[in-house]
Amino acid sequence: MRVLFSEIVRLETELWNAVEGRLRADFGVTLPVFEFLQAISRTPACRVQDIAAELSITVGGTSKIVDRIEASGYCARSANPDDRRSSIIKLTPAGKRLLPKLTGTVDDELRKLLGTGIPDRSLIQLTKTLTKLRTAVRAGDATEKTA
Repeated sequence: MRVLFSEIVRLETELWNAVEGRLRADFGVTLPVFEFLQAISRTPACRVQDIAAELSITVGGTSKIVDRIEASGYCARSANPDDRRSSIIKLTPAGKRLLPKLTGTVDDELRKLLGTGIPDRSLIQLTKTLTKLRTAVRAGDATEKTA
């Protein structure tokens, strides 16, 4: 298990660094900006809590990154009509223009990094396996919190 853990962590680090390096070089943005813009674009009435849950990070950290993205002009907050304690986050026109460019670059970089390593069928199976593992880990974490 320790070897599996080590391989997963090292692969994630290497992929993160390569993809983020490309985003920084091509657009001057970090990988979290891309991930947040994606989450905002696909979540109706998106709140900080929604992004945090989707990306498995803290609400406090999420809020700080949303602040930076908002300051860059890629998203905007508005009052949440259903809950005065939270805001609704939407992409601005600049964010809507940037996201497809970032997506193309990320896809290109991942194809370059992962596309020749193993066959497509194996990548699909690996994705399914990692999804099952994440679900199991989250279920175990939820069980520990309620115990």
